[in-house]
Amino acid sequence: MQNKVQLIAYVDRLSGADLPALNRLLTTELSGLFSAVHLLPFFYPIDGSDAGFDPIDHQLVDPRIGNWADVKALSEHCDIMADLIVNHASAQSPQFIDVLNYGEESACWSLFLKEQDIFPSGITDSQAEAIYRPRPNRCFSAKTLKSGQQVNFWTTFTDNQIDINVEHPEGKAYLEQVLQLFADNGVKIIRLDAAGYAIKRANSSCFMLDETFDFIDSLSQRANQLGMETIAEIHSHYQTQIDVAKRVHRVYDFALPPLVLHALSANDVDPLIHWLGIAPRNCLTVLDTHDGIGIIDAGPEGDKSGLLTPSQIDSLVESIHTNSGGQSRLATGAAANNLDLYQVNCSYYDALGRNDFHYLIARAIQFFSPGVPQVYYAGLFAMENDVELLKKTQVGRDINRPYLTPQEVHSRQQKTVVKGLMELIKLRNRHPAFDGEFEVSGGGTSLTMTWSKQDYQIALAVDLVSQEASITSSMGDKEEALDLHQLANREAD
Repeated sequence: MQNKVQLIAYVDRLSGADLPALNRLLTTELSGLFSAVHLLPFFYPIDGSDAGFDPIDHQLVDPRIGNWADVKALSEHCDIMADLIVNHASAQSPQFIDVLNYGEESACWSLFLKEQDIFPSGITDSQAEAIYRPRPNRCFSAKTLKSGQQVNFWTTFTDNQIDINVEHPEGKAYLEQVLQLFADNGVKIIRLDAAGYAIKRANSSCFMLDETFDFIDSLSQRANQLGMETIAEIHSHYQTQIDVAKRVHRVYDFALPPLVLHALSANDVDPLIHWLGIAPRNCLTVLDTHDGIGIIDAGPEGDKSGLLTPSQIDSLVESIHTNSGGQSRLATGAAANNLDLYQVNCSYYDALGRNDFHYLIARAIQFFSPGVPQVYYAGLFAMENDVELLKKTQVGRDINRPYLTPQEVHSRQQKTVVKGLMELIKLRNRHPAFDGEFEVSGGGTSLTMTWSKQDYQIALAVDLVSQEASITSSMGDKEEALDLHQLANREAD
């Protein structure tokens, strides 16, 4: 993986069309910005109940946006990241329909995980309470077979996402087929979606168990054999992220987004500086993704303290609601379907009150943080909340999953803040110091982040009291300075 900025995007929602259109966009208007693109689920169907994360056919590119040849063609211009949806498949998948029709006689019966597989005598209340839940619903959904028999299937997320028994030969074969297809069609990076929930054991949390690490390690080794690398996608307490990072190839730094928001809303960089001192270095950094803004990653868990205190978390969430004019409140918690316990649904630009200067500071902090940066397509264009889409779908996350037209993509590039962000992306991609050593210093209301490699150095200095931020760089005898205030206020062409 190159140490350069990557893009996260839905094929249709960014291109306004399909894979060939996205290929043209990345090789023309957005040329030179991204070393890789994370294609959010492009499997059939892309518009399921969870925007592609509930595939009916994980091996079929949705014909509305192209085919595997189009994926391979795109891989000739940049590295492709794809999601291996490890934990579940759609309740409308042919395999599960076969199970509903034929029950235990189905060839796919063992592919899906059932309550009886882990709890042969049924689950007790205490066992149910021990299971870590990302959603407030029960972890089982009762499904009625054609015979009339009712069976409790594991549904970690929604009743349309049936958990796969990844330890059974049927489950292993299912994942192997997808891995082979990825490798044959130019995919270089695999995001292991929801892998932390894949292994279940009675009398446990059923989340990130020792056996889960073994499973992720085995899956990663197989991907490596096929010429691909893996990223573990796990939302959890920050110490869990540190522990996980020691045992996998790469993780996401999901603590960074709330810590940056806290710094800018509370004029307090101390939690951010603390995290930058201990954060995993083998990570991808993000500020926004197709999911909401993670809160659990910076907050406390049980008797374990967080990077932010409960009162700081409460203040942060309220600041997001205030900055977004209450729009995030409409998309978060009990107000939204597809409910998550650990996220606030809002565009990052709106979470910062559409403050261009603060937005560029946030992106600069991300690009200077250890790890390979990813920029979500809505964040690339500093998109506001899509309240109309939220009203239409009643899916909370859709507030930050806009559908763009080619005309909107072009016009958004003329915005001053977008031009500034693109300049920061190019700087992050070209400066050799980012391959060197990292240091962070400061406290209270100011911080300095520095990268050094031989005669190359680049530093970001932020003062939240004076509202000043600048980047200074040296490459041998050549020195440059970039004032983020000026960058945020340059006249658009």
